[in-house]
Amino acid sequence: MDDQGRARSTQPTLYVLDTNVLIHDPNALLNFQEHHVAIPMTVLEELDALKSSKHSVAAECRQAIRLIDQVLGEAEPENVEQGVPIQRGKSGPCGSLSILMSKRAEPITWLPEHLNDNKIINQLVELRSRFPGERVVLVTKDINMRLKARACGIAAEDYHTDQLVDDVSLLSRGYHALSGSFWERVAKVETRQDLGRTWHRVQLTDNLPAIHLNEFIIDNQGFVGWVKGIRDSELLILDLHQEPLLHQEAWGLRPRDIYQALALFALLDPDIHLVNLTGAAGSGKTILALAAAIEQTMVSKRYRRIIATRSVQGLDQDIGFLPGTEAEKMEPWLGAITDNLEALHMDDENTHGSVDYILQKVPLQFKSLNYIRGRSFQQSLILIDECQNLTPHQMKTIITRAGSGSKVICLGNLAQIDTPYLSAPSSGLTYLTERFKDFPHGVHVTLQGVPRSVLAEYAEAHM
Repeated sequence: MDDQGRARSTQPTLYVLDTNVLIHDPNALLNFQEHHVAIPMTVLEELDALKSSKHSVAAECRQAIRLIDQVLGEAEPENVEQGVPIQRGKSGPCGSLSILMSKRAEPITWLPEHLNDNKIINQLVELRSRFPGERVVLVTKDINMRLKARACGIAAEDYHTDQLVDDVSLLSRGYHALSGSFWERVAKVETRQDLGRTWHRVQLTDNLPAIHLNEFIIDNQGFVGWVKGIRDSELLILDLHQEPLLHQEAWGLRPRDIYQALALFALLDPDIHLVNLTGAAGSGKTILALAAAIEQTMVSKRYRRIIATRSVQGLDQDIGFLPGTEAEKMEPWLGAITDNLEALHMDDENTHGSVDYILQKVPLQFKSLNYIRGRSFQQSLILIDECQNLTPHQMKTIITRAGSGSKVICLGNLAQIDTPYLSAPSSGLTYLTERFKDFPHGVHVTLQGVPRSVLAEYAEAHM
C-alpha cells in the first residue's frame, strides 16, 4: 500500500517514529493516514544534535524539525501532548501528531537507559501500561531496535512507505534477453527507414514479459531493439544493429559485451538525461561512465564540466576535519575515479603522467554530497557513485540539482549496501530504478559479468 497506516484503517493506531525514520524520509509523519503519530522527546534531541553537524543527514534533520514545527503551529502544550490534527491541504485534518513525554516520576524500566533506543522502548512500555487498550507501534529502520521492542512486548515494524518492491530480483534489468529469435514472438510487423534508422512497429503475441519504455530487446540471433513506444500490445522499436553498438568508442574505450554496449550507447545519447547503471563489482560501471563523460566534455563539448560525487558511510562527518581544499578532502573517497582514469590510459607510455594531464585539463570536480544540496548545475554531467547507499529522499535531492542541459549518471551495486538502516528494497537506487522505468529520457542497464579479471570473476561467483 502507498501509505504506512492504510493497512489498518478500522481503528486508529499510535505510531511512534524513531529518529532514523525521519532521517530516511523527513516527511514521514504525513504518511500515516488517519492514525496518530508520536515523536518521542529523545528523537527531538537526536535531531537537534545532528541538525547543525557536518553529518550528511543534517539537512534531513532540519527539514524534519521544520515540518514538525509547521504541523504543531501555535498549539497549546496540552494539545501538543494529546495530539494536534495534521492538515493535508483541502482534505482537512487527517490523523494527529503529538510529542511523547514520560508521565511517571519513576518510569517503568525494562532496559538499561544508557542508550537512547532503550529510553524510547521503556517509554513505550510505560505508555502501554497507562493505556492498555491502545495499539502502539514503534516504527524504526533499526532491525535490532525492532527486536528489542518485540522482546519487551511492543509491536515494531519497518518504515516501508517509499519501498516500491519487496524483492529486488523483480526489478527491471533494462533489457530482455530472449532465447531463440525475437521475431518468432511477433504476430505482425511494419518496417520503415527514417534518416538512416530502421524502425519496426510490431504486434506482440502473449509470450513476452512486461516491457517498459526505453528498455532493450536482445535475442541470441543478433537482434538488438530499443523500445521507443508502447500502446496496448504494439511496440515501436528502433533497430540498433549489434555490430555498430559493439564498435562504439568513448575516449579510446570500447565495450566488451552487448550489455556494456547498451550502457555506452545510453551514456552517449544526448536525448537521454538519466542513466542508471547497476551491476556487480568490476562489471564496468565506473569506467564506462568516466570514458563517456570525458568524451563529451573534451571532444564533443556537450557538457561544460563533470561533477563527481559518491555516498560513503562516514564521509560527510569526517570531511570537515581533513586538511586541504574540498577536492583534496574528497580524493581519498573518489579513488575509484582516478583508478579508472589509470585504466583508460593503461597503454600510454607514462600512465601516471597521462592521468595528471587529464586531471588538469578535464573540468572534473569532486564534490561532497553536502555541497551539492541547494546547488543547480547547468550543462553538467553529474556522476553519482555508490548510489545504493542513498535513501530515496537523498536520491531525489541530488537528481533535482540537474539544471538545463545536464545529464545524471547513477552507479551502484545493491549487493554492497554499507548504510546501516538501508536494505536492497529500501535503497534509493531501487527506488530510482522503479520510479523511472517509464521515463522517456531515462535508461537503466544492469551490467553482466565481471570482466575486471579472471580472479575477480571467480571471487564474485564463489565468495
